Amino acid sequence: MTTFPLIAVLLPFVAAAAGLLLSRARRPSRRTASIGQAGEPDDRGAHRRAAWFAVLPTAASAVLAIALAWAPGFAYLADAAPGRPVGHTYGTIVTGGIPISLTLQADDLSAVLGVLVTLVALAVQVYSVGYLHDDPRYPSYSAFVSLFTSAMLLVVYAGDLLVLYVGWEIMGLCSYLLIGHWWEERANSRAAVKAFLVTRLGDVGFLFGLFTLGVAAGSFRVSDVLSRVPEMSTATLVTATMLLLAGVAGKSAQVPLHTWLPDAMAGPTPISALIHAATMVAAGIFIVARLFPAFLAARPTLDVLAVMAALGMLGAALAALAQDDLKRVLAYSTISQLAYMAGGLAAGSAKAAIFHLLTHGAFKALLFLCAGVVIHHIGSNLMSRMGGLRRSLPVTFAAMTVGFAALMGLPPASGFFSKDAVLAAMDGALAGGGLTDAAALLLYGCALATVAVTGAYATRAWLRTFFGESRAVVALPEPEPGTAHVIDVREGPPTMLVPVALLAVPALLLGFAGSVHVDLGVAAVGVALAVLGAGVVYAVWRSAPLADPARLLGPLRVPCERAFYVDTVYAAVFARPVLAMARLVVRTDDVVVDGAVRGSGQAARGLSGLLRLAQNGNVQLYVSGLLAGLLLIAVGAVMFT
Repeated sequence: MTTFPLIAVLLPFVAAAAGLLLSRARRPSRRTASIGQAGEPDDRGAHRRAAWFAVLPTAASAVLAIALAWAPGFAYLADAAPGRPVGHTYGTIVTGGIPISLTLQADDLSAVLGVLVTLVALAVQVYSVGYLHDDPRYPSYSAFVSLFTSAMLLVVYAGDLLVLYVGWEIMGLCSYLLIGHWWEERANSRAAVKAFLVTRLGDVGFLFGLFTLGVAAGSFRVSDVLSRVPEMSTATLVTATMLLLAGVAGKSAQVPLHTWLPDAMAGPTPISALIHAATMVAAGIFIVARLFPAFLAARPTLDVLAVMAALGMLGAALAALAQDDLKRVLAYSTISQLAYMAGGLAAGSAKAAIFHLLTHGAFKALLFLCAGVVIHHIGSNLMSRMGGLRRSLPVTFAAMTVGFAALMGLPPASGFFSKDAVLAAMDGALAGGGLTDAAALLLYGCALATVAVTGAYATRAWLRTFFGESRAVVALPEPEPGTAHVIDVREGPPTMLVPVALLAVPALLLGFAGSVHVDLGVAAVGVALAVLGAGVVYAVWRSAPLADPARLLGPLRVPCERAFYVDTVYAAVFARPVLAMARLVVRTDDVVVDGAVRGSGQAARGLSGLLRLAQNGNVQLYVSGLLAGLLLIAVGAVMFT
């Protein structure tokens, strides 16, 4: 079992290599070759081989991850005694300074996260077989998903901070490749570049934070760093954790580096499920939980994290309430729910945050995959073109109802138990904890307000998608290039419906997996606020079913729809000045640098023209010049002797 972490990481990596190199190894036959969406041969055999390369290794990694989690008995969530880490050190890289230990291990925390990653990745791979069955680039897509899975497992199972950072950066590369999968549309490629640049900006601070901790501890091994936290000075810990927060804000899409995540919806819907539920955004929360003793010893960092979480959870929830794009509703919902987890960490409860991360991974993956079925059926992401789908999509309707109930925190869905744990932790921090009074009050107040707004936007999306009159329009028989969205009178192929049905089970029941400690007072307040938000939206919708309930926001609707103009501010403060400076540099290079080069060439040509006058082949001119020179020499000799 000591090699299970290594095998779990390597299997998806080998699958990625096989998918890229071997899926198109055989030439398509005349009978099976057809013209794909991009005008390229669509080899059905290549699709089948790519699907097997993608699904089987991921399934094997999931089995290994479950075995690793079963060994300690899910001790992290069950409040049991911590189990002994399972893993092995495969060598050491000598750097001339602090060595890098090639260690992979599964402890209680990484074991449960490994299960989340592999199961969601497996569901996404199976779902994608049906969702992208006509996409000519499916083989490369499935290979990048496998590489993404391997990178996240490397982050989860890494026993050394720099090994973890390798997986961290590969995830950023894979997100860029997958978000820009349909790069034919400029908006999609711009969204991919934006995600890459914003997360890289946070990773600069993250890398320096890792260096600060490693140098202070004299080792990059996670166990060594954590054991030497008590010996580190407060200044060192605050500096390191503040730098780490930059990477956390980037990967987990928290204020102020959250703007990339809604635009990342340009990628295929299964990728949205993978990014939001299992990999990209979970990484930041996982890092704080992994290095939680260092954060607990840096109290100012927890105050900053609390403020970030408070602003993010309420602002993103209000933005979700005003969106018309179903995927963007879920994207802003992810930002808000991740802020809940960050708030739980700031309140001092890593277990509550990880518990909510696990339940969120289940119900958010379910919601995105259900949204994919709806989009596949309608041919549009916009809720203004949906409605009345509960009859034509009964399985999706039932599954998405479970997902929205978990998102709202309604019992007995999984989100009820995990959200209650987070709210109870915030309530405890308000009563007396590591946070300052102002930060604790802001965090808890925004969390309670977000519960109500979450109930409102979840109910709005549910009603506008599945109830009222159908507003779907007839689409073209062939989809536009670069899209997988087509109108289909059926609910979806089994490869799409089976993952949806299976994910509905943990979304409903995962809350019972850990030790259930429900704070009745906090739970009652949370459910009451969620029902209040849902009730207000239902009343507004009931009065005018064809109108958008978001009108209850009044004059705040446009600012909420534009996410409070954060992107506009960033464009004005950062993007435009940088572009102007870039144009100035280009102009300076063209006029000054290249101008000097061109000027020296023109000067040389001018001087050569003067010399050419004396070398024109006229013998009389040469003799006259010679005599003039001799005369000058003679005159000079007479005058100066």
